[in-house]
Amino acid sequence: MRSIRKSLLQFIFSGADMRRWNDKLRHTELFELDKQAHKMIVAFLLWQQNTKDLTPETQRRIGLEVIEGGIFDYFYRLIITDIKPPVFYRIKANKEHYAQLTDWVLRELEPRIRPLDEDFWNRLVTYHKRPANEAHTLSDRILSAAHLYASRWEFSLIEPLNFFDEEMKEIGPSFNRSLLDLNDVAGVNELVATPPATALARMANLSGQLRFQIRWAQTPRVPATSVLGHMFIVAVYAYLFSLYLGACDQRRINDFYCGLFHDLAELLTRDIITPVKRSVAELPKILHQYEAEELHRKILDPLEQEGYGHIRERLTYYLGLATHSEFNDTCCCAEGIKQVDGFDELHSGWNSDDCDPKDGRLIKACDILAAFIEAYSSIHNGIGSPQLYEAMARMRRETSQLKFGTFSLATLLADFD
Repeated sequence: MRSIRKSLLQFIFSGADMRRWNDKLRHTELFELDKQAHKMIVAFLLWQQNTKDLTPETQRRIGLEVIEGGIFDYFYRLIITDIKPPVFYRIKANKEHYAQLTDWVLRELEPRIRPLDEDFWNRLVTYHKRPANEAHTLSDRILSAAHLYASRWEFSLIEPLNFFDEEMKEIGPSFNRSLLDLNDVAGVNELVATPPATALARMANLSGQLRFQIRWAQTPRVPATSVLGHMFIVAVYAYLFSLYLGACDQRRINDFYCGLFHDLAELLTRDIITPVKRSVAELPKILHQYEAEELHRKILDPLEQEGYGHIRERLTYYLGLATHSEFNDTCCCAEGIKQVDGFDELHSGWNSDDCDPKDGRLIKACDILAAFIEAYSSIHNGIGSPQLYEAMARMRRETSQLKFGTFSLATLLADFD
């Protein structure tokens, strides 16, 4: 019997406290969760750019490979934790040693992942056990390029501080060489240009800055998750929930990227805590209008003007601009984008790839769930406050009647008592 467990949700969240570049001097902490979010935003851009002329079926297949490959890589990384990249790559170059390491990682992952879905678990095992010479598909190359871009972006932050470190002289050029080896992937040459010269590159660069925006402003927490990391958590939760609920392929893709981009506007407005949003009756409406205007001016319109209209179209759908909220259940029909009346109608009447369905209410539930775990984790790490306890109580109330088919979010939150 399939199930989603508290242990899996907490495991996914654990990247929020996993530090990167922790043997280098840093002016700010860099976390695995933020890097993975940045990587998957860049992977989305490259996936769109490389599949725009392919059939919908092929684009969908590659899209799923990119998403699941990114999730599988993240799970693997959470297990091996602090193995430095140079050491890991040496292990990977030795087939016997890498097979032993992978077998151990899979044993650690199995009790967390397998109860969710047997097919998903089998795909994860196949992905990590395949021979190295088979890991050169377009989706693999997109993920490699996105990984290198996000890592190089972090490296550019710490490089000036580590002028005394001999190792830094090798790291920077190695990123550039590896990215140049992937220049057959459309969009890579644009991403490596300095300064960013296209709307595609500017969006990739801007997205990384969301790691500097810490959630729960003025409320001490451990770990202090960023907006960027939170977006990735919501995306992974949304993908796994949609898988658990039997969503079609396109719906799973849409749910992942809707989750990944749901706070994109906070590049422009910062993270505003719920009590402030609710303090003035008209404030949410004013903020939403401002966010829409700035999204068009800084991201969407430049994409359209520079020939990335296909990316703009997808982002517009994920951001829910046609229905004025990313948290509306929607699909596409002959008349255009249609708002659907809840999960039951979407699941029974529109759960088909050609309907382009998206679970807005499920994304909102995952948003609340991620926020709940942020508060819960901080309290259990010894950093609590009246604001965190109040927020947890409010989120329990908000989800008390929230159901998706037979699945109840309140039942899942009860495991955190």
